[in-house]
Amino acid sequence: MPVLRRFAFPLVLALLLLQGCTVPRAQIRRADAIVAAGADRISTCDRTDHCALPSPLLDAANAALAASTPQQPVHVVTLLDDSEPAMAARINLVRAARQSIDVQTYIWDQDDAGQLMLDELVRAARRGVRVRILADQLFSFNDPDLLDRLARISPNLEVRLYNPTFHKAHTQPLEFAAGLLCCFMQFNQRMHNKLLLVDDAIGITGGRNYQDRYFNWDDAFNYVDRDAMVGGPAARQMAASFALFWNHKRSLPLTHLRDINRRILSDRVPPVWPAPRYRRPVRVARVQQAAEDPAWLQTWLVDASRQVGQVEYFSDLPAKTDKPDKRRALEFTQHIMRMISEAKREVLLQTPYLVMSKRAQHIFRTLHRRTDPPRVIVSTNSLAATDAFAVYAMSYKHRKRYLKKFGFEVHELKPHAPSAAVDNELANLDLDTIALPPSEAASLAHVPAARFHLLGSRGSNNRPAPLQSEGMRFGLHAKSIVVDDIFAMVGSHNFDPRSDHYNTESGVIVYDHGFADQLRHSILRSTQPENAWVIAPRQSKVPVLTDINQAIGSVSESLPLFDLWPFRYATSFDLKPGCQPLRATDPNFYACYEPVGDFPDVALSPKLIITRLVTAFGVGAKGIL
Repeated sequence: MPVLRRFAFPLVLALLLLQGCTVPRAQIRRADAIVAAGADRISTCDRTDHCALPSPLLDAANAALAASTPQQPVHVVTLLDDSEPAMAARINLVRAARQSIDVQTYIWDQDDAGQLMLDELVRAARRGVRVRILADQLFSFNDPDLLDRLARISPNLEVRLYNPTFHKAHTQPLEFAAGLLCCFMQFNQRMHNKLLLVDDAIGITGGRNYQDRYFNWDDAFNYVDRDAMVGGPAARQMAASFALFWNHKRSLPLTHLRDINRRILSDRVPPVWPAPRYRRPVRVARVQQAAEDPAWLQTWLVDASRQVGQVEYFSDLPAKTDKPDKRRALEFTQHIMRMISEAKREVLLQTPYLVMSKRAQHIFRTLHRRTDPPRVIVSTNSLAATDAFAVYAMSYKHRKRYLKKFGFEVHELKPHAPSAAVDNELANLDLDTIALPPSEAASLAHVPAARFHLLGSRGSNNRPAPLQSEGMRFGLHAKSIVVDDIFAMVGSHNFDPRSDHYNTESGVIVYDHGFADQLRHSILRSTQPENAWVIAPRQSKVPVLTDINQAIGSVSESLPLFDLWPFRYATSFDLKPGCQPLRATDPNFYACYEPVGDFPDVALSPKLIITRLVTAFGVGAKGIL
């Protein structure tokens, strides 16, 4: 301990000096001049439309814009549940862009999905389209060589990193720890928005980042995720939001980053842009072909679209990261809360992390106290499905509160959910099979059952807890709400304290019964007995002992530390063969459901032990998990 004290002050002092060590203006100007002089100005197109390819998606968006009036907006909306259409739609729109492409994301990895999207954007820039990429620095482009190439690849492409640690593009593990130590608030506040906007006419927003596991391309663990594609006037709101973030003081051009600036000044010869090296090139070629196949696009995207009226794109302001207490900066978060508080019949909530902020707790407690409270159905992760087991520990700690005080009906995703396995198989089929229409795809056999980070999901090495079973695993990452089957939200907001107070979030709210019904059925599919366990109170077998256990458990749960009581109020249940699904409040529930333990299918491992420890001692970290 004396040794730690001896080095603590010099370390903190050095880190504070490092934080303020911005790149001198003269060095930035020199690097900018080198980039401007050495940028690859070879254009692959000399046409006025920049050789844009035909796109029924962009055509529909432009038609919606033309038909819209301020009083009667027209939008075309597509729910992107399946991962293959979600990737194909992005490629199609990038190749169809005539003027501009704006991309905003939290994670950009260098696996097949990340390389594919980046290469498509570089190609668009080289044919004359203005391309802007804004990525949160912490988990994006963690390669100075790559960023050096991007800085000089085309005068039409510009990359900025949001909130870089110590004004650098690459964060070393020691710097990661140092950021937490010296500059916790700034380091902890991230840009979690996801947006792809083309020609200010059509955009894709939702939960997906640019990493294999968001598109069912990981070999061991993939996400159940969701986007919404919106064409029409809401795209103008997307453009305005992107401009606010792009011009914010925390969005730094690459020449303003110390490590990238140094590389550019030391090597004036512009690096070449190499061809991508895909781990699964056939799969990549297949989705690229699908993105240009009119019949495939018609079946999977055009026919699946809906023409609706009012759609709103909401985003927290970038100022939220500077002044999280300022009301206007929390616009998206507050709107979500208003949506829920006005529910009359039903709230359907899907979130990977069931950790409620104080504001959300107040809203749900108030709803449950009504004479005729709305039904609240929650689809979330089990410990077997999540890769954020420290966050799950807080959800586990407060099960009793969720069931009794809020009236939640909680369904936790199984790690080998058949509904997720179907989408995974579709994303990995041969070319001649992938064109099956959705009605036939649902009948495909699923693949057989099968592999800590405070800020949530990050790189490809972040794997969930080991299981007793084997096979492909799935975790929930979709964030959506349906209220009263009237309006629906698809976005990046996790409905947790981090999304409420720290991360900036974005999403679309669609005011259309048909779209709300479509999203409702999508979420409910994840709650079906074959896909999820039901969380319900333990059955009372010995009344006095059960009452004593629950009383001790309630006291333990309310303690800020030392929540060590192992016998919890609720546990996981699975439907018995031959029974029909029932609500946990149904008198016949225990006759048709059997308990399967607090952490079904999870093998004994350090992560399981840490989950227990976080439950016992981690309540103080709830706000940042």
